[in-house]
Amino acid sequence: MKFDTPITIALSKGRIFKQTLPLLSEAGIELRDDPETSRKLILDTNRPEVKIVLIRATDVPTYVQWGAADLGVTGKDVLVEHGGEGLYEPLDLEIARCRLMVAGFACARLGGHRLRIATKYVKAARDHFAAKGQQVEVIKLYGSMELAPLVGLSDLIVDLVESGNTLKANGLVPLEHIADISSRVVVNKAAWKMKHATVEALLEVLRGAVARRGEA
Repeated sequence: MKFDTPITIALSKGRIFKQTLPLLSEAGIELRDDPETSRKLILDTNRPEVKIVLIRATDVPTYVQWGAADLGVTGKDVLVEHGGEGLYEPLDLEIARCRLMVAGFACARLGGHRLRIATKYVKAARDHFAAKGQQVEVIKLYGSMELAPLVGLSDLIVDLVESGNTLKANGLVPLEHIADISSRVVVNKAAWKMKHATVEALLEVLRGAVARRGEA
């Protein structure tokens, strides 16, 4: 595809990055720098007008919101916590799928006393329990959530669950489903207006790639 204007795409290393690259390749975008060996944070591609910036997953919406990147790819869980201010969310890439769940011991009580919830998804946890009319105390953690119930720090956790193997290994089970999570394209609102033709052309290629993969 033709890029009429320069664009910067924000990505984070890991599962989303690996699953996004094949989709970008369908738009003719290939990395020139190897992210595994390069220390560069702004990666060159085979298209001089396209740059990829590597940042933390939780920072992708902020970089895009403030125009440091024109668009980016991040999980819906990150967007829920961010709030989505200053962003358009035009496309679900249907990659890096998992579930945001309430989890704990199989015998855990989900009601009654004021629960303590350990999570890094503070907003999602509060919104989930508020919708049920429950008051909870949320403890923000960044490390392994599964440890919190084991040592009595919390009654329950709210975390992403893919296979459930880590929960099972620590004697925990999924208890309530909060949301299905996948990775979304987010676009800066100014870029959507000023670079609309280029952004929309890229989105159209990505939509086609997602549709073909779904048919496979």
